[in-house]
Amino acid sequence: MRSLALISALLLPGTALSGTAEITFVKPRPQDPLVVQVDGQTFTAFRTDTRVPCLYPLVGPSGANITRHFPLKKNVPGEASDHPHHTSFWFTHGSVNGHDFWHDPKCTIVAKSTVTGSGTLTANLDWIAKGQVILKEQRQYTFSADDKTRRIDVTSKLTPAAGDVVFGDTKEGSFAIRFAPTLRLKGEVAKGHILNSEGQKDGDTWGKRAKWVAYHGPDANNAPAVVAILDHPRNLRHPTWWHARDYGLLAANPFGQHDFERRKGEPRLGDHTLKKGTTLTQRYQLVIHQGTIESARIEDAWKAFAK
Repeated sequence: MRSLALISALLLPGTALSGTAEITFVKPRPQDPLVVQVDGQTFTAFRTDTRVPCLYPLVGPSGANITRHFPLKKNVPGEASDHPHHTSFWFTHGSVNGHDFWHDPKCTIVAKSTVTGSGTLTANLDWIAKGQVILKEQRQYTFSADDKTRRIDVTSKLTPAAGDVVFGDTKEGSFAIRFAPTLRLKGEVAKGHILNSEGQKDGDTWGKRAKWVAYHGPDANNAPAVVAILDHPRNLRHPTWWHARDYGLLAANPFGQHDFERRKGEPRLGDHTLKKGTTLTQRYQLVIHQGTIESARIEDAWKAFAK
């Protein structure tokens, strides 16, 4: 009773009924990550103790984590320890005014403040390289759920901190998730597949433009799962290119045109300059569904998101 009372006392403002589920925010201790609950059970947590903020864990309707635990939790049986910069569900880019926020441990994204609302979490972030703030970002997560499906709508508003900011053409980015081993296409326990909005499958989805991409297969509890990222039609260069890899990385990347289209003689083709005083707004939705690729109805989900 005492622990329950403690948790109840530390519930943050922003409880909401979303879909058919109740979304609440909990911070058991001031130093702990902000936990997002669905009907009192952990769905995810906003982690700021990493080089760039991320959501981890990411628990699907069956109770299984649908992202890889590493590097936030090490030595999990069956998991690969490659690409330590792949932190569950995150957003960054490999060339921002020439700085590599995708790989470089010296490039960081720091949370300056967070606010919870009705089913939403808003974070104000600084993108910092060589001691200088390059970008200011306001990132809002909106959470909703029902019995079979959980959704996270993400809106990112990026504004230069000083002068112009150039997002460079590289495949290393940007809005990304790293899946648990069973949803991979290759590996000891891999049983996953990929489908995109254009009907392309598996390895044929890499570098292609599409409205959405979905991985599907069994989750860690052997329950059928579908996990998709949807690209909003108002996003820069929609439909975007996708860094969809057989080892379980999926990333929407509107800046990697020359890499994805293999146009070697045009290395700056996908560059985008964000002028001082302007804001780039990008919107994505993550869908986690317990069921088959048919029951997930991802195209219908995209149409609803697009409105």
